[in-house]
Amino acid sequence: MQNNVRKIGILTSGGDASGMNAAIRAAVRYAIYKKIEVCGYYEGFKGLINNNYKVLSNNSVGGIIDRGGTFLYTARSELFKTREGLLKAKKNLQENSIDALIVIGGDGSFKGARDLSELGVKVVGIPATIDNDIYGTDLSLGFDTALNVIISLISKIRDTASSHERIFVIEVMGRNSGELAIRSGLACGSDYILIPEIKVDLVKISNEIKNHREGKRHTLLIVAEGAAKAEEVASSIKLLVDHEVRFSVLGHIQRGGSPSAVDRVLAAQFAKEAIDFLASGGTNAMTAIQNNNICIVDFKEVFSRPKAIDKELYDYSHILAI
Repeated sequence: MQNNVRKIGILTSGGDASGMNAAIRAAVRYAIYKKIEVCGYYEGFKGLINNNYKVLSNNSVGGIIDRGGTFLYTARSELFKTREGLLKAKKNLQENSIDALIVIGGDGSFKGARDLSELGVKVVGIPATIDNDIYGTDLSLGFDTALNVIISLISKIRDTASSHERIFVIEVMGRNSGELAIRSGLACGSDYILIPEIKVDLVKISNEIKNHREGKRHTLLIVAEGAAKAEEVASSIKLLVDHEVRFSVLGHIQRGGSPSAVDRVLAAQFAKEAIDFLASGGTNAMTAIQNNNICIVDFKEVFSRPKAIDKELYDYSHILAI
């Protein structure tokens, strides 16, 4: 199809994720190569409503590939959730002669993108969330980096736990998804992984800890924030096991940091796919990676069901912990 896209907007929305800057950089430079002008909107959909943008050049995205967070910033906008806000955003895009929009973010951001698409705005999403909970893509930007940050931190905690012969409960992010907990737990050799998708039985876990502590210098439990609070889990286990238990909440440190090589390469691949998709007249979809292939997935499919955890991987991690 003939390319009728001459000017696009780009924004980051929702929680920040390492790799967002790498995606912006790649999108801007590839778009310019395709003779498409790019306007970066600050603070996500809030900036779209306030018409707060800047024309981006090759130089303006220089030096950001290795930076975490998003140099376009991100913010929440209650107004954008209303029809009034959506129409204001659409009007601003039209007045700025924006032909299409790239939204980098998670499922909440994609719902906003879908709503704009239903008003006639050409839009494509690039998945970026450390939770890796978007259906239709094997990986989202930021997940691999967050995973590596968690692994590094847990390895340090393990040193202390082993030195003092302690049980440690470590809380990672994941309000509705256990993806980070499962994969970090497997990679770190944790003894137990608690996730929101599977009911927690602390009495059973405590009994197993009591029966298998002989010869062990430490016990590690990884807890997704949506499954339980680390402090409460630690208190319960201490009462049931009668042994020293400490807890650590990793918090927002998991989101930051220089993106991994995996996230930087994926960001570049997603950006190219997004630009090519818009240039061909596409809309209402996101970029994705499935079985190591970059592709496009319609938003209708993205929102058709929640992304399921890898139950086999979850079970396997506990087998290895025996």
